[in-house]
Amino acid sequence: MRPTDILMGEHRVIEQVLNCLEEMAVRCAQGQALDGSAARQAVDFFQTFADHCHHAKEENHLFPLMEARGFSRSQGPTGVMLAEHELGRECLRGMAAVIDRASEGDADALRLFADQARNYVDLLRLHILKEDQRLFPMADHCLTGPDQEALLRAFADVEDRDLHAGTHERYLRIADELAERLDVPRTPVRSVAGHGCCSCGHHG
Repeated sequence: MRPTDILMGEHRVIEQVLNCLEEMAVRCAQGQALDGSAARQAVDFFQTFADHCHHAKEENHLFPLMEARGFSRSQGPTGVMLAEHELGRECLRGMAAVIDRASEGDADALRLFADQARNYVDLLRLHILKEDQRLFPMADHCLTGPDQEALLRAFADVEDRDLHAGTHERYLRIADELAERLDVPRTPVRSVAGHGCCSCGHHG
């Protein structure tokens, strides 16, 4: 198992919740009041699972190691990924700011939530595609065996030390709860051993 296998497995879970967020945006655009509870769960999922867990593995461990192996942050792919992470955080803040009003049916808030949600979905889907098809193969090619082992240990530390025990598993359950609540298909996830979302009970 490679560290990029863990990250790609997490991408599949993130994509499932992106599909849920897209469904919320469609309903908002149709004038339906936002399901505030589901929206808060989704934003919390993206802030905690996608950002504090998944992006932390990339920003604090994978990207610096790739840069140490010759990739340029200012002119290379890691800098682009970091900038897109920041854009995603802006969208999440925008959504969070209008959830209460959108859940009451406020037309302006519904439009703002739908716009930010669609922007976030589009951004993350393309971001994931770039990482899966371009960045991660680059990482697999340039990182040595010891590099890979060090990353696996670092990824385990993110989950075991930097997050509360059980956090990872809890957000996998939330991803499935949101899919069921919004009638969105679950994304198949390939099971791999060890740390990462694929070992934590997510069902495709």
